Amino acid sequence: MGQIRHFIAITEEIKNHLQFLAESGCPGFDCSKESLEIIRFWGKRVSPHRRQTKAIVSENLEAIRRNLGDCRRCKLSHSRTHIVFGSGNPEARLVFVGDAPGYDEDSGGEPFAGASGELLTKIIQAMKLSREQVYLCNIVKCRPPGTRDPEPGEIRICLPFLKRQLKAVSPEFVCTLGALAAQTLLEKTAPVSMLRGRFYDCMGFRLIPTYHPEDILREKDNLPEYNRLRSSVWEDIKKIMKGLGID
Repeated sequence: MGQIRHFIAITEEIKNHLQFLAESGCPGFDCSKESLEIIRFWGKRVSPHRRQTKAIVSENLEAIRRNLGDCRRCKLSHSRTHIVFGSGNPEARLVFVGDAPGYDEDSGGEPFAGASGELLTKIIQAMKLSREQVYLCNIVKCRPPGTRDPEPGEIRICLPFLKRQLKAVSPEFVCTLGALAAQTLLEKTAPVSMLRGRFYDCMGFRLIPTYHPEDILREKDNLPEYNRLRSSVWEDIKKIMKGLGID
């Protein structure tokens, strides 16, 4: 009798979860050959002599993008122009994560465009890297209306896709840009000024928060604050460079 009750409870939990997915706009599941192979290895340990199965066990970015589809899971889809999934090296050692696409990103479909993107590109080049060598993405994939931050419900729906992206890339380092990205991945509420300057363990990689390029540009008419933010970001970036072995 106890086993029957347990089975009923599990069935009810699955039903409730499927109902939640349906209400969130999930159209179904990717049952491709690659997906079935991933499911087949769930919960199984891969021995050292079978490391070549990593490509099978781990999703790739293309599969995640297909699963995201023409996403209608939250209300951000009502006003967006483009889904801004991510760009860069799918095997990058370093991933930059921002908060949400802005006007320029929404218009072109690429993350970190416009003035803040130009500043991030300069920072990456100062690291002796290029945008093609790193991976760029955001907490949510669609631009919030106006200049508002993504709402908690919007983040909750989109966050699993970001986590799947990070697992697929499997970087050594993640640099979050701005308070929202850091707070979301670290599940903390402290401001970025208190979070930055140190590494955190997150999902198997080392995460360091720093200010968003937009935070710097916002203070361009306030020279002391502008210089302070630039200096703080560069201090954080140098820690990443040291970890990557860049002189």
